[in-house]
Amino acid sequence: MTAHGTSRPYRSVLYIPGSKERALEKATGLACDAIIFDLEDAVAVDEKVNARAILAKALKEADYGARARIVRVNGLDTEWGRDDLRAFAAAIREGAKVDAILIPKVSRKSDLDAVADLIPGVPLWAMMETALGMLNAAEIASHPRLEGMVMGTNDLAKELQSRFRADRLPMMAGLGTCLLAAKAFGKIIVDGVYNAFKDEEGLKVECDQGRDMGFDGKTLIHPAQLEIANAAFAPSAAEIDLAQRQIAAFDEAEKAGLGVAVVDGKIVENLHIVTARQILAKAEAIAALGN
Repeated sequence: MTAHGTSRPYRSVLYIPGSKERALEKATGLACDAIIFDLEDAVAVDEKVNARAILAKALKEADYGARARIVRVNGLDTEWGRDDLRAFAAAIREGAKVDAILIPKVSRKSDLDAVADLIPGVPLWAMMETALGMLNAAEIASHPRLEGMVMGTNDLAKELQSRFRADRLPMMAGLGTCLLAAKAFGKIIVDGVYNAFKDEEGLKVECDQGRDMGFDGKTLIHPAQLEIANAAFAPSAAEIDLAQRQIAAFDEAEKAGLGVAVVDGKIVENLHIVTARQILAKAEAIAALGN
């Protein structure tokens, strides 16, 4: 279960260019939990207006099943941002299925206010990819319309002028700050992309690191990355087995008038049972997706 209180999985969040009709069609059959339909970085300047129309049509007509549909618009500091929001506000009224709007380079809470006024009633997500955004993460996470946060590690690395390291040490301050903010305010938070999409071992290491830290899932740039991310952010068979045994042991302990149980030589308290139930709920939600 994610911090925001829903077991809906966000293990794999795949970027799809809003201008690529074939990619939009193919995405209906991919084993991802969510799709970021991108109108920003993945779309060339001379394709921006056309991409907006192509994507709006796809979200009205295509069946993306249970996948969360997130539209990343251009920033309000560009010539396309406001028109993106107006277009999708209209498209939603006309039947387009959009679960959230993702705003690039959110640096302060007021960045969300400006978007909220232009597209009422739709959950907002924030790209966390600026140094100022890291410093204001808690303020941003507290916004009542915000549902999720996405780490933009490429842009953050550019601002920090940091070097690439496999352990992501330069990213840790930002990643940790945003995680704390998301968890404190009950928001979804997904990790940044892994650029070397053919490097399966590197991707696995980074996914495992993100899962260990507490991220709900990972953003991805290629369908070849889906299987590894889905496995990394799903409860393992061992975790499910332990959760089931913890719940059973704690139930027996309570019947005996005890406040704690012992499983595998370790104390099990009520806080462990909360986590155990979350693990089982997430496993059930993933099974329902069939991915």
